[in-house]
Formats: sequence, C-alpha cells, structure tokens
Amino acid sequence: MHRDYPSSAPSHPFRVLTLAITGATGFVGKALLDRAAAAGHHVRALTRRAQPPRETITWIEGALDRPAALESLVAGADAVIHVAGVVNAPNRAGFVAGNVEGTRAMLAAAQAAGVRRFVHVSSLSAREPHLSDYGWSKRESEAVVEAAPLDWTIVRPTGVYGPADMEMRDMFRLARYGLALLPPPGKVSLIAVDDLARLLLALAEADGPRAVLEADDGQVLTHAEMARLIGRAVGRRVLPIHLPAAALRLGARLDRALRGTEAKLTADRVGYLCHDDWTADPARRPPSDLWTAATPTARGLADTARWYRANRLL
Repeated sequence: MHRDYPSSAPSHPFRVLTLAITGATGFVGKALLDRAAAAGHHVRALTRRAQPPRETITWIEGALDRPAALESLVAGADAVIHVAGVVNAPNRAGFVAGNVEGTRAMLAAAQAAGVRRFVHVSSLSAREPHLSDYGWSKRESEAVVEAAPLDWTIVRPTGVYGPADMEMRDMFRLARYGLALLPPPGKVSLIAVDDLARLLLALAEADGPRAVLEADDGQVLTHAEMARLIGRAVGRRVLPIHLPAAALRLGARLDRALRGTEAKLTADRVGYLCHDDWTADPARRPPSDLWTAATPTARGLADTARWYRANRLL
C-alpha cells in the first residue's frame, strides 16, 4: 500500500553516509555512483571485474550469488541501493536467479549486517506481472522486499533513458531515416537517468516509510508523440508506424537470429510493449518535497542524441 512521505525534508540531508550499491557498473548504477560521489558519500560498490580506483568509492569484487562478497559489500553501510537486475534472460529461471534470488540474497546480507535502509529498484512492468517473465520476476522481487523487516522503499521507474543508454539507441538510429516502428497505440512516460539517480539517492538519505513509488518526468506521451520527439532530437521528421503484436513477435525472432543474446527486442518484451499504459500512477509518484524531475522529455532526448553523435553511435 502506498503511503505518503512526511511533509518534512529528509532527516539528515547533510550527513555523510556509507552506501552499498549493486549494479554500479550499469547504466543507472553509473549515474547513481556519480551522484553519490558528488554528494560526498562513501560508496561500497559491487562489481564482477576490477574497476579503476576512484575517490570515496570502494569496489567489492563479486556478484549477487556470492554471499561473502555481499557480506563485504554491506559491512558498515547505512543504506543499500539495490539497482542490479536482469532485463533479458532466455527463460523464467534466468529472471528468477537474477531478480528474485539476487534480491533475496541482498536483503539477507543487509539484515545480517544490521543495515537500516533498503532502496530497491523495480520496474513499472511489475504492475502487470502477467504480461512478461521480466515483469513477473520484478513483482516477485518486490514481494521479497515487502516481507523484509527493514525500512524499505521500492521504486518502479518508467522508461529510463539518457546519455550512455543502449536500450533506446535503435529508436534513435531508425529515426535518422525518418521512421519509427512502434507497438500498438498506447501511453508512455519516461525518466532521465540523472533524475532517477537523484531520486534513489534522496531515498537512501531519507527516513521514509515503506512505500512503492512510480517515477517518471511527469509528461504523458503517446507512442507516436515520443517517436516524434526522438525524431526532433536527431533532426528528422519521422513517420510513426504502429505494428501489431504478431509483427513484433516476428521482429523478436529476427532480432534474436541477428544479434543473439544482444537482441533488444525479445519475445518476452513483446508482451509488455503491447500494453496500452506505461505511465506512472500519479498517486504513487514521489512527493514533491522529496524529489521532482528536472529534465523535460524533449531536452533529455536531445541530450541523449548529442551523446550518441559524440560517441559515433548514430
């Protein structure tokens, strides 16, 4: 059940914290790491491989299925921000291992270490768990968090994008040719990765109640409107073409054949792409005195396109 945060600001806005962060080498995790470091917090970050040294950041080599690494990760931490998760897997078992059991292991380590605060990154797809194995696994991970005797908050972001994002790059590339291949008509909202990082950090710093929050930038778009904004970002007028579910399923098979495990359009994703409403529930948005999005959709997409160009990815 959603509950509002108290009207006051976070209890210790200037207190330096020790934060344990998973998924720190991923798209969202890197943005969060930058925010946490800039705020002066000490960070213990989980990584599968060696990382360059960085001031105020202690890298812990390991993974969610290595209890000793998790024990080291949470040692002395004031809060855990659990970003790591699996977005693409060959079957439900793969999603269970990464999203459900990984979350369970992280909670067990945090509880054993006496960590007070736990911020869990879920997905808006958890709202419709019947549509995909990914969404189902994210909802199951939420259930594990909700049962934990910790001060937790769950965040369901809408579509996360921004510089360095590889998930939406194909839409930008296609827009350069004046085309946008879209799912059946529906509504969607987005959130810039830096805005999401600010929210996660604010929640780690806050003394908040248990709540499930849904985060976006406040702008509701149709798929066609989003495609036109991406077209504007790359300097082209695009023609939005809505594809039926059958065509998307065929596209998923072709993408799998061409890119293998690197495919972006998967059979599992087709299930939730065809849903007609992926916008945040206004009643579940974070309270404005805790956080508000700072990046308008059009500006954020333009910034993303500039980054792709600068890195020769368009």
